[in-house]
Amino acid sequence: MKLALHWKILIGMVFGLVFGFVMKNLEMKGIVVDWIKPFGTIFINLLKMIAVPLIVVSLIVGLSDLKDISKLSKLGGRTVVLYLVTTVTAVSIGLVLANLIKPGEYINDESRKSLLENFAGDAAKKIELAASAKNQGPLQPLVDVVPENFFLAMTDNASMLKVILFVILIGIGLILIDENKAKPVVDFFKGLNEVILKIIDIIMLFSPIGVFALMAALMVEIPDFSTLNALGIYALTVVLGLIIMTFVIYPTMLIVLAKYSPVKFFRAIAPAQLLAFSTSSSAATLPVTMERVIENVGVDEEVASFVLPLGATVNMDGTSLYQAVAAIFIAQAMGIPLDLQTQLMIIVTATLASIGSAAVPSAGMVMLVIVLGQAGIPEAGLALIFAIDRPLDMCRTVVNVTSDAVVSTVVAKSVGKLNPINTEV
Repeated sequence: MKLALHWKILIGMVFGLVFGFVMKNLEMKGIVVDWIKPFGTIFINLLKMIAVPLIVVSLIVGLSDLKDISKLSKLGGRTVVLYLVTTVTAVSIGLVLANLIKPGEYINDESRKSLLENFAGDAAKKIELAASAKNQGPLQPLVDVVPENFFLAMTDNASMLKVILFVILIGIGLILIDENKAKPVVDFFKGLNEVILKIIDIIMLFSPIGVFALMAALMVEIPDFSTLNALGIYALTVVLGLIIMTFVIYPTMLIVLAKYSPVKFFRAIAPAQLLAFSTSSSAATLPVTMERVIENVGVDEEVASFVLPLGATVNMDGTSLYQAVAAIFIAQAMGIPLDLQTQLMIIVTATLASIGSAAVPSAGMVMLVIVLGQAGIPEAGLALIFAIDRPLDMCRTVVNVTSDAVVSTVVAKSVGKLNPINTEV
């Protein structure tokens, strides 16, 4: 019996964690770091390598198939509105949970002092990275969307929004010119799209090994559990929020707005979710997310090729929720009261920060500095959450990817581009 892809990935994940745990206890971390971890890095690099070509080609093919600018306007408007709604919902859930549970009050003086001392250097680096983003003016994010050089933007996965803008312009151009003149260009990109999808299939053959290596490396590099214990309530608060988003908010959207079975949906995108957990990168997971949403969920390619790349760049529900909880946690741990107005501003800032957050590991930590600064919370408090950020980054990336897939399904249903065979509740 041939195992499904998500089972292979899950087995690789479990074996990697067990292997890493054993090697850590045998004090043989060096073997994992030097000889195992590189295979995980190679796997992530392969996925990132194909992400930008996939965005370029699939977007051009999808947009050219619309054949009408009004359809693009409808698609774009509904996508942006849904992404904003889910992000604001995520931040709000994070704030409510953090105020109810009060995780910052569970951390004692000794743990607080230890964390601030041990991770002060790491926090300083993130604060320095965020400083340039804060000092560039209010319209800098808008300026950053427009590339000076498209080919230069293609070399950087953090510049996806620039790539998307240029590719949308190409798609619009193909819609507006004579169909006979556009056909050779469209046919070329359709053929290239098939090649890229086949390359993704080849890369995914390597996924169990890549995931094994990533999990083994995570286990040997994670801080001692004694350090993590002090952050247990904070971590549980974040995870509880992520669970609510994944198993309450998204299924409700699927049932009410898309008339789609959540069970079928989660079964279809399981490999993408597991990969998101392993890589902590929406960009690296994007090729698999697109493949699963189109071939297994039933979303039309022209919808998925527009909604998903945009979502991987601007829709970070998990990251937004984490930023809200982290901001309240740090304020509580440092004895700083936050009034309602400040917390409402956290919703606005976290929403905007998630749009500017690159789809790469730990980018949310950099954007959190901006959220803390806006709320008047000392940025040095970032050191309090560094020890447990990596596992939480993995969890919130799953939510980021799930949200993109849900929104693409809802948008496809709204424009009549969802395969009716797969849409029974």
